[in-house]
Amino acid sequence: MLHLEHSWSWLAVMVGVLLGARPSACGDLSGSRPNILLLMADDFGIGDIGCYGNNSIRQGCENHSSGLPTKTPVTMDLALHTTPNIDRLAEDGVMLTQHIAAASVCTPSRAAFLTGRYPLRSGMVSSNGYRVLQWTGVSGGLSTNEITFAKILKDRGYATGLIGKWHLGLNCESSSDHCHHPLNHGFDHFYGMPFSMMGDCIHWELSEKRAGMEHKLNVCFQIMAFAALTLTAGKLTHLTSGSWTPVVWSTVAATLLFVTSYSIGVLIVHADCFLMRNRTITEQPMHFQRTTSLLLKEVSSFVQRNKHRPFLLFVSFLHVHTPLITTEKFRGKSAHGLYGDNTEEMDWMVGQILDTLDMEGLTNSTLVYFTSDHGGSLEAQLGKEQYGGWNGIYKGGKGMGGWEGGIRVPGIFRWPGVLQAGRVIHEPTSLMDVFPTVVQLGGGEVPQDRVIDGRDLLPLLLGTAQHSAHEFLLHYCENLLHAARWRQRDGGRLWKVHYTTPLFHPEGAGACYGRGVCPCSGDQVAHHDPPLLFDLSRDPSEAHALTPDTEPSFYHVMDTVARAVEEHCRTLIPVPLQLDTLGNIWRPWLQPCCGQFPLCWCDREGDPR
Repeated sequence: MLHLEHSWSWLAVMVGVLLGARPSACGDLSGSRPNILLLMADDFGIGDIGCYGNNSIRQGCENHSSGLPTKTPVTMDLALHTTPNIDRLAEDGVMLTQHIAAASVCTPSRAAFLTGRYPLRSGMVSSNGYRVLQWTGVSGGLSTNEITFAKILKDRGYATGLIGKWHLGLNCESSSDHCHHPLNHGFDHFYGMPFSMMGDCIHWELSEKRAGMEHKLNVCFQIMAFAALTLTAGKLTHLTSGSWTPVVWSTVAATLLFVTSYSIGVLIVHADCFLMRNRTITEQPMHFQRTTSLLLKEVSSFVQRNKHRPFLLFVSFLHVHTPLITTEKFRGKSAHGLYGDNTEEMDWMVGQILDTLDMEGLTNSTLVYFTSDHGGSLEAQLGKEQYGGWNGIYKGGKGMGGWEGGIRVPGIFRWPGVLQAGRVIHEPTSLMDVFPTVVQLGGGEVPQDRVIDGRDLLPLLLGTAQHSAHEFLLHYCENLLHAARWRQRDGGRLWKVHYTTPLFHPEGAGACYGRGVCPCSGDQVAHHDPPLLFDLSRDPSEAHALTPDTEPSFYHVMDTVARAVEEHCRTLIPVPLQLDTLGNIWRPWLQPCCGQFPLCWCDREGDPR
């Protein structure tokens, strides 16, 4: 208890000093710890939001997407564009224009967000192409040895909740041990998908794994059917001798392969697309037209239950990941197709959540944060229809380890009376920075027994620090370092060095079309010697690589970044890679099932309307 009181006193003194430095910008915290509401979109492009690049806003906001410094506050005509609620957060709060995800795909990025550590440190990466967890029924996941900000704040008296997507594993040895479950990572309450929304949840044409599995099963069926027919013909024509046993077994195998190939889509829906409340499956498979209302109802219930105590609520949206499931109210409303409809619905959900804070009188006592786990998916395309996000002026997208479009994400903080409304910060920051920021705001202590890569954002948000605490940020693709950035303190230039980049397909395109996602290694990537160098402070689109002939500082930058990479590598400790084959293969005994496996079906939700 004395230790806790000491932490509170230290926090009050620290914030008091910080606030005193900018009396006109910030109010008094009154010695209380804030509620913390974290909102994370899925696969959301930075160019899809108002002043981050949306064309629907007025011309005066365009400089905010350029990466160039400006002191112009965020002001918008909220009636003109499709994300008024998210944009209102930026207008009422602080917007980060160089906010960087620690990975360009879901699972490792979310692991880094929760732990404040590069995903390689927690083993939440792969080395063989399995970029994310592939199934719910696998043994890989976020180890309980990792410390999340939820664990720390729970120990400090916070009510902690996660509503929405998890995608960081579930079980280790049985279908109910829940070793990787959110409740084992500091959350008091969980409601949502333990896996992830995906195209296969509704048998969509854009398939993450169904289409590939159907193709493999069909090939195997054809081989086995040919073998069965050949053996049968041999027996009937007396060209072969022996028993009919091989004929029978090859026929049975061919039949099973045929049936499985036509039912694999249904099996995937039941295996991965279900809802849980805490440790109980409530809906398997999901009824998607009511999912949005169920999630909003759960958010409202959590806030109402915990409004008289400090709470941490992480709302992890299922939007805007394919298959872009959108309720009838929003379908066909956007000028940007189904992706626009889905975006508008998510923005509406943000508005509903903020209204809940208003109705409960919690707006001024709640720090709200909005971001995305990584950039939009450029390869989510069918014909001329684009179903992935827009990453604005930034090159590349989801799955590309180093290019800005895959890792530069929105970052908006709002805390009325504390954070100056309309401020825009152009310093490099990371999703990993949320960990030390909320831990210290909640009266906790950042762990000292491990490397924490995130940095406290509060001084930057309050305006008492002018520059980011990050001098270097590293950009991984699986377990491979693809790029690094250096924020040069003297001179203010922001350098980006690329060691490896994906080879776009077809040649001259800006993504790996037809391949689902760009690879991290193999013959579909280019290794650069010397590395590619860009000056992001002048070329945020990474359009013009610098050379020793065009940049006098070329070798100095290369040497400086190389030394930083070497120093970083010395801090790495080998750990098992959770996303490699052993931890990422579906195992029937790990499959959560509401009923007797494989007949997994239940509906304990009813109609929330």
